[in-house]
Amino acid sequence: MADASAYAENIKKYANGYNQAAAEKIVGHLGIALRNRDSSMVACSDSGELDRVRERWCRGKLGLAQNKNDLDAAIKAVCDKLQPEGATKSRVTFYYLLAEHFGKLGDLAG
Repeated sequence: MADASAYAENIKKYANGYNQAAAEKIVGHLGIALRNRDSSMVACSDSGELDRVRERWCRGKLGLAQNKNDLDAAIKAVCDKLQPEGATKSRVTFYYLLAEHFGKLGDLAG
């Protein structure tokens, strides 16, 4: 199981709860990307990156069928929620909050 302990406190600051199994699945999914500071962060000012989050995480991993506008609204809401983090946001926390938003934490953990 992937170690999510390094991300737990950041997730707990923003999430409604903490599902360790789901966090570990996200860390495992991201794998080697977390070793590089740039790829371990989400820049909300980068539209290309947000498109990748929508297509690869929301549609690809979470299997969401919502339309582009609904997914983009959820991504923007997470960007707004993580505003205190500054220009770059933890990718693990970002993905966790999207999964939480869409009620998919249980799917990741199970």
